[in-house]
Amino acid sequence: QVQLVESGGGLVQAGGSLRLSCAASGRMFSSYTMGWFRQAPGKERAFVATISGGGGRTYYADSVKGRFTISRDNAKSTVYLQMNSLKPEDTAVYYCAGRASGGFYIYTEGISYAYWGQGTQVTVSS
Repeated sequence: QVQLVESGGGLVQAGGSLRLSCAASGRMFSSYTMGWFRQAPGKERAFVATISGGGGRTYYADSVKGRFTISRDNAKSTVYLQMNSLKPEDTAVYYCAGRASGGFYIYTEGISYAYWGQGTQVTVSS
């Protein structure tokens, strides 16, 4: 069983930056594909980014490409989401998710992930 705990959310002005962290418990973190999702008020949960177990492969939603960077430190069992040039439309609860690695497959659907954190609120003011 893997437990995920997000941190780093908060209130930031448009154009600012935040870095989210997701600390994982359990063993063999490096064997897990990790992802970030977000859910804005009144909207469905949406894919943001994903990273392979070794960190060598990443994939982003078009809406965040070039502004957000996903990374991981397997020695610390932590995955990060660096968010730059934030926009008001980035306001949402951000969730960290994990699943057993699927090799080179890219997982963008929430249903593909078995483990979820509790979420952290990101609010971007205009």
